[in-house]
Amino acid sequence: MTGAAGFIGSNLMERLLSLGQTVVGFDNYSTGHRSNIDDVLDSQPADARSRFRMVEGDIRDLDACRNAANGADFVLHQAALGSVPRSIADPLTTAEVNFTGFLNVLVAARDAKVKRVVYASSSSVYGDAATLPQVEHQTGRVLSPYAATKAADEMFASVFQRTYGMESIGLRYFNVFGRRQDPNGPYAAVIPRWVASLLDGGACHIYGDGKTSRDFCYIANVIQANILAAATPSADVSDQVYNIACGRSASLTELFTLIRDGLTQYRADIGGIEPEYDPFRPGDIRHSMADIGKARTLLGYEPTHYLRDGLAEALPWYARANVG
Repeated sequence: MTGAAGFIGSNLMERLLSLGQTVVGFDNYSTGHRSNIDDVLDSQPADARSRFRMVEGDIRDLDACRNAANGADFVLHQAALGSVPRSIADPLTTAEVNFTGFLNVLVAARDAKVKRVVYASSSSVYGDAATLPQVEHQTGRVLSPYAATKAADEMFASVFQRTYGMESIGLRYFNVFGRRQDPNGPYAAVIPRWVASLLDGGACHIYGDGKTSRDFCYIANVIQANILAAATPSADVSDQVYNIACGRSASLTELFTLIRDGLTQYRADIGGIEPEYDPFRPGDIRHSMADIGKARTLLGYEPTHYLRDGLAEALPWYARANVG
C-alpha cells in the first residue's frame, strides 16, 4: 500500500490489519508522518504488528516500487501530492509524483503479477462539468495540473488493464476528512485547517461567497470503498472508476457553521466567530456533488457516515490534536 504514513493510508492500514491482512506499507514521508504508523501499530496486538512491513521509498523510484510490490496480491495506491493550489504553484513536482510515480506503481504491480490495483483518483477530474450530480462518464475540462494528473492516471490504468490484463479500479474521492488529517502547512485541507484556526482564536477564510459547495466524505466511507474495490471478485467491476462520496453537498458557509458550533464544547467563545471571505481561488470547482449509484450497484458501497456524522467523530480527534 502506497502512502501508508498519510491520512488515508494510515486509516486503511489500520483497518486491513484489524481484518487479519498482511500489509506492506510504502511511503517517503514527504507529506505523511511516521507518527501515523506508530499510532496504528501501538493500537494493534502483537500478531497484527507482525503482519506489517514498512518500506521507505519514493514512488518516483521504480526499483523501490518493485521492492514494495514483490509478493503482493493487491496494490492499494494512496500516495500523491494533493492540493489544487500546490499543483498550480509547482506543476512539475505534482506531475512527477502523481503521474510518473503512478506509472511506476503500475509497472511494478504488473511485474509482480498482482491481482488488482485500486488507486485514488479525485473529483477534480470533473473540472467545469455543468451536470450535478456528477456522473462518472460525464466529465468536463480539468481546471488544474492536479486534476490533469488524476485524469491521466485513469487513462493509464485502463490502458494497462487492456494491454497487460492487470485489473484496476479507480476511486474518485470527494473531499475526504477524518482523523490523522494534517491541519498544518499551506495546503492543508479545509476542515482540519478551520478547526485549528478556531481553536487558536484565529480567522477562518472562505474563498469566494461561501456558496461554493462540496460533497464531504468521511474517512470511514473511503476505507469501506477501498476494501470493496479490492475484494469484490467479479472482473466486471474492474477497468472502471467510481465516485466515492455521500451523494449530498454542503456549502462552505454551512460547513463553517457546523464546525464552529461543534467546537463550542471546547471553547464557548468560538460560537461568536464569523468567517472572513476572500476572492475565489483559480482552479477551484464551483460545485461538487457525486452520483454514487455506480459504486452502490457494482461494489455494494453504502456511506455509513454523512457530514454531520463524520464531524461528530472527527472533531474530538482534531481538537485533541490541536490542544496536544
